[in-house]
Amino acid sequence: MKIKNLSKSYGELKIFENLNIEFPKNKISIILGNSGCGKTTLLNLISDNTLKYTGTIEKNDEFISYIFQEDALIPWKTVYKNISYVLNLKNETEKKEIINKNINLVGLNDYKNFYPQELSGGMKKRVGIARAFSYPSTLLILDEPFASLDINITKTILDDFIKLQNTVPKTVILVTHDIDVATTLADEIFILTDKPTTLKINLKKSSYTDNYSFKNDILKYFND
Repeated sequence: MKIKNLSKSYGELKIFENLNIEFPKNKISIILGNSGCGKTTLLNLISDNTLKYTGTIEKNDEFISYIFQEDALIPWKTVYKNISYVLNLKNETEKKEIINKNINLVGLNDYKNFYPQELSGGMKKRVGIARAFSYPSTLLILDEPFASLDINITKTILDDFIKLQNTVPKTVILVTHDIDVATTLADEIFILTDKPTTLKINLKKSSYTDNYSFKNDILKYFND
């Protein structure tokens, strides 16, 4: 999907000014930028067709799924039924196969009949990821999805996320402030300037021979 010459203001406050980004299909794109530069606003503009802006957002009729910082699970439904809820399939055999495959990929097969209140924070996040990949979307939007989780849980969830992305590729747009998350997941990094926000630089992981060099450049341009 493409963003061309995007500008957005609230009154006299300019949020974006001629922002241009092309997110690669079925790859993971990470958006980095200082607090207040408009990262969440950008996700809202991509996902909500009713918001006003100038420029162009080309989504090519993408079906969108979301993972937010909050788990957003339905408390009275089990893990299995939380995922089943987003699947509009009449073929119950096909639905069951999709749900069980994705529950297994995030390591929660023993917990599929548990309710959200019976799960840890990390488990809830993994259910959210499995649900997002089960929904037949082509575009997945994530806003600080791993915030507040400790480093060991985050590593496990990132591994699960990569497994699901390799199994069911989607065009992924993820906002984070965590450089380690960005380095681990990203196919491409888009670093934004401060307001009025435009694109500072686009870094492609494929241009680097190792993660160490990739991370160093991310840090250099992010802190510049």
